[in-house]
Amino acid sequence: MLSKPMQKALNEQIMHEINSAYLYLAMSMHSSSVGLQGFATWLRVQWQEELAHAMKLTEIVHDRGGRVALQAVEKPPAEFKSPQDIFHQVLAHEQKITALINRLYETALKEDDYATQVEVQWFIKEQIEEEKNATTILDQLTMAGESGASLMMLDRALAARAAH
Repeated sequence: MLSKPMQKALNEQIMHEINSAYLYLAMSMHSSSVGLQGFATWLRVQWQEELAHAMKLTEIVHDRGGRVALQAVEKPPAEFKSPQDIFHQVLAHEQKITALINRLYETALKEDDYATQVEVQWFIKEQIEEEKNATTILDQLTMAGESGASLMMLDRALAARAAH
């Protein structure tokens, strides 16, 4: 059985994961509207992944006898300056999510909730991958520049990302 503080923390993280999905969907829509279909594809897959994270959290709550209480999500921006701007925001956002996941783990420690600690470890590992991916793309964007053939090649490479 989940403690009230643990259930509250998990519900908040569900909201953060759905917010993440919504942000990535907005970034995907923007990328598509400016002709960067590869970026749009990569971000759309990220949208799906974030929704999967939210669902994984809902399963943790339900499996432990808790109740999911969905919360309002933030309206994401509709416009972005450039692909570099998007991935600076992606990296900053993933770093924020990492801090929130760490806080979730701290709550599980405080509550002596060993089962949730085990489940949250998966998210901790996932955040390492999320930050690494954002950093790699941002590094590639720095090398490619704001426009030109290199940007188009990177766009094509990002189009190859498929949903898991």
